Amino acid sequence: MSVSDFISLLGGVALFLFGMSIMGDALKKVAGNQLELVLYNLTSTPIKGVLLGTGVTAVIQSSSATSVMVVGFVNSGMMKVNQAIGIVLGAILGTSVTGWVLCLSNLSGGGWVALLSTSTLTALMATIGTLLRMISRKQTTRHVGEILLGFAVLMYGMTAMSGAVEPLRESAVFINAMTSFANPLLGILVGIVFTSVIQSASAAVGILQALAATGAVTFEIALPIIMGIAIGAAVPVLLSALGANVSGKRTAFVYLLIDVLGVVIWGCIFYAVNAVVHFDFMDTTMTTVSIALANTLFRLATVVALMPLIGLLEKLVCMLVPDDSESSRERQKMDRLEERFLQHPALAIEQSRQVTDAMAQCAMENLLAAMALVHQYSDKGFRAVAETESTVDRYEDRLGTYLMKITGKELTARQSEEVSKYLHTISDFERISDHALNISEVAQEIHSKGMAFSEEASQELKVMEDAVSEILYLSIHAFVEGDLAAASRVEPLEEIIDGLCDELKLHHVDRLQKGVCTLSQGFVFNDLLTNYERVADHCSNIAVAMIELESDAFDTHEYLKSVKDMKSDSFARYYEEYSKKFAL
Repeated sequence: MSVSDFISLLGGVALFLFGMSIMGDALKKVAGNQLELVLYNLTSTPIKGVLLGTGVTAVIQSSSATSVMVVGFVNSGMMKVNQAIGIVLGAILGTSVTGWVLCLSNLSGGGWVALLSTSTLTALMATIGTLLRMISRKQTTRHVGEILLGFAVLMYGMTAMSGAVEPLRESAVFINAMTSFANPLLGILVGIVFTSVIQSASAAVGILQALAATGAVTFEIALPIIMGIAIGAAVPVLLSALGANVSGKRTAFVYLLIDVLGVVIWGCIFYAVNAVVHFDFMDTTMTTVSIALANTLFRLATVVALMPLIGLLEKLVCMLVPDDSESSRERQKMDRLEERFLQHPALAIEQSRQVTDAMAQCAMENLLAAMALVHQYSDKGFRAVAETESTVDRYEDRLGTYLMKITGKELTARQSEEVSKYLHTISDFERISDHALNISEVAQEIHSKGMAFSEEASQELKVMEDAVSEILYLSIHAFVEGDLAAASRVEPLEEIIDGLCDELKLHHVDRLQKGVCTLSQGFVFNDLLTNYERVADHCSNIAVAMIELESDAFDTHEYLKSVKDMKSDSFARYYEEYSKKFAL
């Protein structure tokens, strides 16, 4: 093989991988968010899981991509390990479809057959794909064009590889090297290493099919390499599980476990029988079709053998990947923000909603705990508030980063609005928790200095805290449940709280002048009122974000101005209700 032939081979491999990537990505875009939703919803039985895994992998042309998606489902708690095993089995079988597609490169002849030849198909697909990609204004049609272009590039790469290795049929060195792979262990090792490097079982099988054009690949050589390719395909899935939780790691590891068991079971049986019977077909020269057939039969045999043992596989992988005793509830919730879901916006947004809801509940509980410390302080309670505040900060960091990544994807108008709502509100939840920490520090000061408010000040403070608890519950409940009626109650109550703060400060100044309260008590009292008022402001922001989402705009100041100017019947009614409920 000359240098130019070697460069042509590398170019063919590059085009093959690039075409496969383009075609797979475009297929996923055309399917929209349906593939992952189907995987998520329709895995109630092992057979369904296998069939779905096979179908989805056949569409996106990558068992690794399907398995990585499933690792994300399990890691986020949306799917159990035993459900995932069925899909992984199907993915292992589904990836063999690519080999059959590549068999089209062997078609040749005259008449109608010539229309299905590699050169004609490649030219036709490239022409149609380019026209659809450049002329169409519809996004879906453009993606169809990308599918056809990807297929054309893939087939051109396959042709380039086959042409580049053609001279090897006369090379004694190459033939001797291929003959050495007849050793099952060496052949399996070569398949593992090669597939691990290019991280695609379909591409590895395609390259083996291209090498078959030399006539040097026999069944004895091809079978162990095909087995090694199956094991090597687990590498990208295992890499995807780095940083995943225990369940996610188990799902990734089960891919490797299935392939290893398949190779051990069928390898031992086949070579044991061959040692006795001596199969005649071991020296049969392989073609692209026979390699695709051998690959499919091996994978099908593995799936058929292991499908009834899904429960046993789950127990085995649980033994190999034991539980992590340090995993916490917070970590499990944040694990829902799966990087793998970013390619599937509908799921990514749904996961963001659930984590944002958890953050909202966490912030509310923290503020209520901090207010309780004002009246019944404990160091343990203070530490708990500080720890929860750190947790809420982590929620904001993870959610903010995740949501910004989602904005870079293709979103519908409604999806963009939802992401905007979450981006607007997570900072308010974080600030509410910040004020909880501020209030707990004020409570600590009150306790350390042995302060005690007058009976009148204590009563007024209780009214304020009841109002703040009410607005906090209203806003969080409205956000979590999507309750616009509750959200519409927030702004009238926020105005009541603003009025209460002003009134309480005037009353406290009066008490200071009369000597009922000290100056140090006055500072602490004002600090509490300022924090309570700010909390109410953030609750108002949350409610406004919800209401504005329905009107397709985020203009908080304009909305508040219109609410106060119009003084609608509902606003006046709620304002009157809360005026009576929280009267001093």
